[in-house]
Amino acid sequence: MEKKTILLVDDEKSVRLLCREVLNEEGYDMIEAEDGLDAIRKIEEKNPDLVILDIRMSRMDGMEALPQILRKKRDVPVILYTGYSQYQKDFMTWAADAYVVKSSDLTELKKKIQELLSGRSPDGNTQ
Repeated sequence: MEKKTILLVDDEKSVRLLCREVLNEEGYDMIEAEDGLDAIRKIEEKNPDLVILDIRMSRMDGMEALPQILRKKRDVPVILYTGYSQYQKDFMTWAADAYVVKSSDLTELKKKIQELLSGRSPDGNTQ
Protein backbone atom coordinates (compact mmCIF):
# COMPACT_ATOMS: atom_id res chain seq x y z
CA MET A 1 0.00 0.00 0.00
CA GLU A 2 1.25 3.47 -0.89
CA LYS A 3 2.25 5.74 1.99
CA LYS A 4 -0.16 8.60 2.58
CA THR A 5 1.12 12.16 2.96
CA ILE A 6 -0.24 14.47 5.62
CA LEU A 7 0.20 18.25 5.70
CA LEU A 8 0.34 19.46 9.31
CA VAL A 9 -0.33 23.19 9.68
CA ASP A 10 0.45 24.58 13.14
CA ASP A 11 2.41 27.56 14.40
CA GLU A 12 3.60 25.72 17.51
CA LYS A 13 6.87 23.90 16.85
CA SER A 14 6.30 21.50 19.78
CA VAL A 15 2.92 20.42 18.34
CA ARG A 16 4.48 19.83 14.92
CA LEU A 17 7.28 17.80 16.48
CA LEU A 18 4.93 15.59 18.52
CA CYS A 19 2.58 14.99 15.61
CA ARG A 20 5.42 14.33 13.18
CA GLU A 21 7.00 11.72 15.46
CA VAL A 22 3.73 9.93 16.25
CA LEU A 23 2.36 10.01 12.72
CA ASN A 24 5.68 8.94 11.16
CA GLU A 25 5.53 5.90 13.45
CA GLU A 26 2.01 5.25 12.10
CA GLY A 27 3.51 5.11 8.59
CA TYR A 28 2.58 8.53 7.21
CA ASP A 29 4.86 10.93 5.34
CA MET A 30 4.67 14.35 6.95
CA ILE A 31 4.85 17.84 5.47
CA GLU A 32 4.75 20.83 7.81
CA ALA A 33 3.60 24.42 7.50
CA GLU A 34 3.71 27.20 10.11
CA ASP A 35 0.58 29.09 8.99
CA GLY A 36 -2.15 29.24 6.38
CA LEU A 37 -0.07 31.05 3.76
CA ASP A 38 2.63 28.39 3.97
CA ALA A 39 -0.04 25.67 3.84
CA ILE A 40 -1.60 27.00 0.64
CA ARG A 41 1.80 26.99 -1.07
CA LYS A 42 2.53 23.45 0.11
CA ILE A 43 -0.90 22.18 -1.02
CA GLU A 44 0.07 23.20 -4.55
CA GLU A 45 3.64 21.85 -4.35
CA LYS A 46 3.18 18.59 -2.45
CA ASN A 47 -0.42 17.44 -3.10
CA PRO A 48 -1.06 15.89 0.36
CA ASP A 49 -3.67 13.20 1.01
CA LEU A 50 -4.95 14.91 4.18
CA VAL A 51 -4.52 18.25 6.00
CA ILE A 52 -4.40 18.78 9.76
CA LEU A 53 -5.12 22.48 10.29
CA ASP A 54 -4.74 24.56 13.44
CA ILE A 55 -7.16 27.47 13.76
CA ARG A 56 -5.23 30.19 15.63
CA MET A 57 -2.01 31.10 13.81
CA SER A 58 -0.15 34.23 12.77
CA ARG A 59 -0.21 35.70 9.26
CA MET A 60 -3.16 33.56 8.08
CA ASP A 61 -5.20 31.50 10.52
CA GLY A 62 -6.96 28.23 9.81
CA MET A 63 -10.39 29.77 9.31
CA GLU A 64 -8.99 32.00 6.55
CA ALA A 65 -6.95 29.18 5.01
CA LEU A 66 -9.65 26.49 5.00
CA PRO A 67 -11.75 27.81 2.08
CA GLN A 68 -8.61 28.55 0.04
CA ILE A 69 -7.25 25.05 0.66
CA LEU A 70 -10.56 23.51 -0.39
CA ARG A 71 -10.71 25.67 -3.55
CA LYS A 72 -7.26 24.42 -4.54
CA LYS A 73 -7.92 20.77 -3.69
CA ARG A 74 -11.59 20.07 -2.99
CA ASP A 75 -11.17 16.35 -2.38
CA VAL A 76 -8.53 16.64 0.36
CA PRO A 77 -9.89 15.76 3.82
CA VAL A 78 -9.24 18.47 6.41
CA ILE A 79 -9.10 17.95 10.17
CA LEU A 80 -9.32 21.12 12.25
CA TYR A 81 -6.95 20.53 15.15
CA THR A 82 -7.17 23.22 17.80
CA GLY A 83 -6.88 23.87 21.50
CA TYR A 84 -10.14 25.82 21.44
CA SER A 85 -13.35 23.78 21.56
CA GLN A 86 -15.57 26.86 21.14
CA TYR A 87 -14.78 27.07 17.41
CA GLN A 88 -16.70 23.83 16.90
CA LYS A 89 -19.94 25.85 16.95
CA ASP A 90 -18.70 28.24 14.23
CA PHE A 91 -20.42 27.42 10.95
CA MET A 92 -17.14 27.99 9.05
CA THR A 93 -15.78 24.81 10.64
CA TRP A 94 -18.49 22.76 8.93
CA ALA A 95 -16.45 22.74 5.73
CA ALA A 96 -13.84 20.58 7.47
CA ASP A 97 -14.22 16.81 7.60
CA ALA A 98 -13.43 16.55 11.32
CA TYR A 99 -12.77 18.67 14.39
CA VAL A 100 -10.33 17.45 17.06
CA VAL A 101 -9.37 19.33 20.21
CA LYS A 102 -5.60 19.25 20.77
CA SER A 103 -4.22 16.87 23.35
CA SER A 104 -0.86 15.28 24.10
CA ASP A 105 -2.69 11.96 23.57
CA LEU A 106 -3.07 11.70 19.80
CA THR A 107 -5.46 8.72 19.88
CA GLU A 108 -8.48 10.67 18.63
CA LEU A 109 -6.43 12.42 15.94
CA LYS A 110 -5.00 9.10 14.71
CA LYS A 111 -8.50 7.59 14.62
CA LYS A 112 -9.88 10.47 12.55
CA ILE A 113 -6.95 10.28 10.13
CA GLN A 114 -7.46 6.57 9.64
CA GLU A 115 -11.22 7.02 9.11
CA LEU A 116 -10.79 9.78 6.56
CA LEU A 117 -8.00 8.11 4.62
CA SER A 118 -9.77 4.75 4.51
CA GLY A 119 -13.01 6.31 3.26
CA ARG A 120 -14.95 5.48 6.42
CA SER A 121 -17.23 7.92 8.15
CA PRO A 122 -16.88 8.45 11.92
CA ASP A 123 -19.81 6.07 12.50
CA GLY A 124 -17.93 3.26 10.73
CA ASN A 125 -19.89 3.27 7.48
CA THR A 126 -18.14 3.43 4.11
CA GLN A 127 -18.56 6.82 2.49
